Amino acid sequence: MTDRKIWLVTGAGRGLGTDIARAALAAGHAVVATGRDPAKVAEAIGDHANLLSVKLDVTRPEDAQAAVEAAVARFGRIDVLVNNAGNFYAGFFEELSPQQVRNQIETLLFGPMSVARAVLPAMRRQRSGLLLTISSTAGIAGGMFCTAYAAAKFGVEGWIESLAPEIAPFGIRTMLVEPGFFRTELLTAGSTTFAEPSIDDYAERTRETVAAWSGMSGKQGGDPARLADAIVRLAGLEEPPARFAAGADAVQTFEAKAKALLAQADAHLGLSTSLAHKDA
Repeated sequence: MTDRKIWLVTGAGRGLGTDIARAALAAGHAVVATGRDPAKVAEAIGDHANLLSVKLDVTRPEDAQAAVEAAVARFGRIDVLVNNAGNFYAGFFEELSPQQVRNQIETLLFGPMSVARAVLPAMRRQRSGLLLTISSTAGIAGGMFCTAYAAAKFGVEGWIESLAPEIAPFGIRTMLVEPGFFRTELLTAGSTTFAEPSIDDYAERTRETVAAWSGMSGKQGGDPARLADAIVRLAGLEEPPARFAAGADAVQTFEAKAKALLAQADAHLGLSTSLAHKDA
């Protein structure tokens, strides 16, 4: 692989996806920037000779295949896939409808799987590539009001961790990025859908949580432009990290989860280790 890479970025029409596309272009790479409306994608990123804007709704496998074909036709290869497109269905589990939960998993888990399925044959032919997936600290530690979102992100974590050894023999690497709270558009009305309040037992906490999260939008501590620069830097390493904790709050989440898992492993150690067959 040469220094100039071909990047395919999903969800590039706004937020972190736009920043990643801009950072990759600024670093001298070519970018296939995708979104549901390619005109809005191009407008968000700005004119650039090495930019190709393509329509891609990640819930439509045929869009993924068409986007890959367009990328290869224009640039000849795909070196870095950034699975970034996402949304957020927030609410207590009992108040989220079954369809909302399915929609969340469709976008955050099955969507990246469809795009990866379209890209991987090209990367295998090249015997090189990086499959970079934007996960979340909600994929490391679950939390109240995040049942659907965390279920999808935990799925992403398990999928990529299992996929990595399958594709490593072909020179393809994987990297999971787990951001904490960054000043993206995730908590805006365009990206977040709150469950409709329907159960009195949750009513007070729902009001408090919606107010807190809505008030946080636009005030998060993380700078998405700096995160995008870090992602481009890490993607250029010969061996990118399997996971990247993005933000000081993400590091704290990693550390707290690691300590909790060790404590849980030790809590009933005698019982846990006494379950083998007697003749084993």
